[in-house]
Amino acid sequence: MNRARTEQRLGWLMAGPALLLMMAVTLVPVLRTAGLSLENHSLSAPDERAFAGLDNYGAILAGQDWWRDLASTAVLTVTSVGLEFVLGFALALAMHKVLWGRHLLRTVVLVPYAVLTVVSAFAFRFAFQPSVGFVGGDFNWLGETWSAYTVIVLTEVWKTTPFMALMLLAGLVTVPGEVYEAARVDGAGAWQRFWRITVPCVRPAIMVALLFRTLDAFRIFDTVYIQTQGAVGTETLSFLSYRFLIRDLEIGLGSAVSVLLFACVALIASGFVRAFRSELGGSP
Repeated sequence: MNRARTEQRLGWLMAGPALLLMMAVTLVPVLRTAGLSLENHSLSAPDERAFAGLDNYGAILAGQDWWRDLASTAVLTVTSVGLEFVLGFALALAMHKVLWGRHLLRTVVLVPYAVLTVVSAFAFRFAFQPSVGFVGGDFNWLGETWSAYTVIVLTEVWKTTPFMALMLLAGLVTVPGEVYEAARVDGAGAWQRFWRITVPCVRPAIMVALLFRTLDAFRIFDTVYIQTQGAVGTETLSFLSYRFLIRDLEIGLGSAVSVLLFACVALIASGFVRAFRSELGGSP
């Protein structure tokens, strides 16, 4: 018990400075944004600032834009993260099992993740352009809602599947090979070994990978901005905040959207953390 407490204190002591720095860097902008969200403040009339209380939040939640963009964000997040998880797991298994050219394979797989999101978004946008794109043909992929969703999701999947694969590979390398050998001796097939050994052993890595990728996907902005400008029903919550702040110059409304988005991300993170603690057998 004393050793566990000592290790816990040492852990907090070592992580404390970094945590304090992260809290300072994060907390100040959040508090400033929360303060602006309580004001009736527009850059079109900068001298006419007034305290609005929760009126900005009421206006946003009572309107259709928030709920429409929340649904759009959820569709893009669930679809892209789901595909990235399946493909990333397959890539992680391949990188873990292959014996010849393992380092070359890992390097090639990670190349898309090294490409800037702006570059990949422009590349897919041009690829799906009608008449001139090598995929586009005569169909305007970015001119219809569901086809535009498809292009955005494909861009995200191509860009970030390597991240998912890398996180899952880190979990796979911790599984002892002796466990698989014992299962083979007992007559377990490949499918049984996967479900009874691989998945349970890498479950913590799965939770961490899904946590990071879901939080990142829920805040998607740059791909949507470059490929559709939020048109044809592809506007997300981050784009809604951008529209209020930059296009409409409504600082109060834009800040309120940002605070609500931050709250959504915090709820998602809290859910993942509780699930992760349950998986490890700790208190929820």
